[in-house]
Amino acid sequence: MKEIIAIVGWVVGIQGGLGAAGRIFGDEPWGLLHKWWDVPTPLYLVLLVAGAALALYGELGKHAAKSRA
Repeated sequence: MKEIIAIVGWVVGIQGGLGAAGRIFGDEPWGLLHKWWDVPTPLYLVLLVAGAALALYGELGKHAAKSRA
């Protein structure tokens, strides 16, 4: 289960980072989210942080399970 959480976290974090970077450095957001929804820049930053937290949680869980085995 932690592997799935880590993958979702990586995907969400990357989409948030791409969207924020596209809004800040380009004309429109990059990634896939802007194709379906009009997401404001602060929400892209929240997605970046939430994705990073999920990825960190999942990766630490994988390492803890590996050390227990």
